[in-house]
Amino acid sequence: MDWSHYRFVSTWDLPAPPAVVYAHLERVEHYPRWWPQVREVTSADESSETARIRSLLPYTLVVTLRARRRDAPGGVLEVSLTGDLDGWARWTVEPDGAGSRATYEQEVVVRRGLMRVLAVPGRPVFRANHALMMRAGRRGLAARLEAV
Repeated sequence: MDWSHYRFVSTWDLPAPPAVVYAHLERVEHYPRWWPQVREVTSADESSETARIRSLLPYTLVVTLRARRRDAPGGVLEVSLTGDLDGWARWTVEPDGAGSRATYEQEVVVRRGLMRVLAVPGRPVFRANHALMMRAGRRGLAARLEAV
């Protein structure tokens, strides 16, 4: 087993129709406005951005996101990730009652040196850190959707 390999799945129930949720998730450059751990997003070119991410642990991850799939009618956004994390991430947005359910999937290999050295003992802490980040992102987006 490669202890630096991670697969995450998170589900967010959100108080807005799928098209509205999709529109917010599609605007990666606006994530820092509602997702506290996404500290900065800068455009690299018309199909990629670089993001600086820092959660509870004292390190910042830098990743480049390149668009792989944008399917608004199907509610799917997918990017490839390179940098401190290599792999992919995907949002799938579906109707759920009066709101939406957004499912986030991510499969990555950690490339950041210290995280690789600490892969075995740090794994539960890294997973918990990711869970905290996702929880904060859901709260931030839900609050933003309720405000508009």
